[in-house]
Formats: sequence, C-alpha cells, structure tokens
Amino acid sequence: MEDYKKWEKKVEENEKRNEKFIKEFEEWLTEKGLVKKTIKKHLENIRIYINDYLNYYEPTKMENGITHINGFLSGWFIEKCLWASKNSIKETAASIKKFYKCMSEKGYVDSKYYNILCGEIKENMEEYIEQLEAYDDGTYFDMF
Repeated sequence: MEDYKKWEKKVEENEKRNEKFIKEFEEWLTEKGLVKKTIKKHLENIRIYINDYLNYYEPTKMENGITHINGFLSGWFIEKCLWASKNSIKETAASIKKFYKCMSEKGYVDSKYYNILCGEIKENMEEYIEQLEAYDDGTYFDMF
C-alpha cells in the first residue's frame, strides 16, 4: 500500500509538471495557425502519451518519454485504447512528433532525439499497423 501511495504521488507530481508543457504546446500549435478542433485532438493525444502511458508503469518525465515511442504505439496504445485504428495510430504519432518538435524548439529535449523519434515512427509505422490488425483479428499475442 505504501509503494502504491508513493507511485500515486509521483504520478500526480508528473501530471502537474506536464501541464506546463501541454500549455506551451497548445500555444505553439495556435501560433502555427491550427484550428481549435485540431489543437484539441493533438492535446488529447499528448495527454494520453505523457500522462497515461509515461506514468503507467514507472512515472517517467516527458523529456525521457521521447525514447519510449515504440512501446507505446506497438503495444500499449493498441491494447489500452479501445478506439485504436490505423487512422488513430497515425494521428497519435503525428501529435507526438509535433509535441516533441515543440519541446525541441523550446530546448526541453535535444533535437538529436527528436530526429531519432521521427525516424523510429517512420521506420516502424507499418509494424504498428500490422500489430493493430493482429490485435483485431485475435493473433496479436501469438506474435510474442
């Protein structure tokens, strides 16, 4: 119980800390001229990534989350998000790329890691889609 309370406190602190980054991302998207509906979707996708996924196992700071994309898009997102589809995986990946581009421009993450993130998403997108299809047809867990 005590370990759970410690974990819960870390998650709460991390989520509170993340609000600063989410706010800056929202301002950045607005400056780029995106419409409110699109901004809202990007913010929802980012909250799922940095507040839900990055805190799910061991609370992880946003800056370190830039290296966790494959575990998210190839597994967690498919298993936990009931609306996961080919389109939602691509949209979520696009949101994450935009978010980390913003964080890179603001100096929170090194641009080298942003470039690696973009390369990983591009290189593995087909695999993410295949894993989603396997999940939908019941063969997903046979892959491991």
